[in-house]
Amino acid sequence: MTAPATVAIPLRTEKKRRLPPITISIAFAVLAIALVMVFFPQIAPYDPNFIDATAILQGPSPAHLLGTDQLGRDVFSRVIAGAGTAVLAPLLLATGTIVVAVLLGLAAGYARGWVDGVLGRVIDVLYAIPALLVAIVVVGVTGGGFTMALGILLIFGLPSPFRLFRAAGMERVNLPYMEAARAIGLSHLRIIFTQLLPTLRPLLVSLLFLQFTYGLIEVSSLSFLGLGVPPGSADWGRMMFENRATLSSNVWATAAPGLALVLLAVSTNVIGDWMYNSHEMKEKHR
Repeated sequence: MTAPATVAIPLRTEKKRRLPPITISIAFAVLAIALVMVFFPQIAPYDPNFIDATAILQGPSPAHLLGTDQLGRDVFSRVIAGAGTAVLAPLLLATGTIVVAVLLGLAAGYARGWVDGVLGRVIDVLYAIPALLVAIVVVGVTGGGFTMALGILLIFGLPSPFRLFRAAGMERVNLPYMEAARAIGLSHLRIIFTQLLPTLRPLLVSLLFLQFTYGLIEVSSLSFLGLGVPPGSADWGRMMFENRATLSSNVWATAAPGLALVLLAVSTNVIGDWMYNSHEMKEKHR
């Protein structure tokens, strides 16, 4: 009697969502262009604040590639100049948020106990309150300005990265290399900064890009509402606010900074998402 034939059943493998290389390349290209505009504003063909009463609300032309605004200022030059606040302010906000979230999150995940309990309840309260709404109310009532707005957005932007770093700390605190570090008598701070933190470097970088995207949207929203940079400044959000009433005369005075914001936000989000997924895949295959 012959044995029954066996049928090999292929195992289902989990498919990872991978971004097309062309998408990632375009995202890096847009980010590179934005950085060039930040560090080399001299490429602007005109002074972004120069007022020309004879060239008010002109459409795109060889002299003015994106036309002019209601004061005769060159829109293309102002878009280039506006990249400074559009990039540097969210970058400062993202960096500050990540630094504070790393310190608090790893402290909660490593120490646990009452430290984790206290920090966790504070973060829960911050998570329940919309950051942008608080910034609008506080800055609008007190007139605190751009610095106060960034401080508020930093504090209320902590919950998500805090929880990620807390979970990462709790996951790694009992791994063999951490146990070995404690066994040889290293201090808790030294273990965190020399053993735990270096393993989170890919997560740090990817979250920096994602937090930059959030900061870009929030800072630009404040500028659009008139609560960010001072009036007349070459800022993308402020330009959209000031030129919204002249859409019928030169739509590019509003559309150009808006498109710049969308392209930069999408590009940094794509890069951050790609780096985060790459980090997750490496962790699962380790």
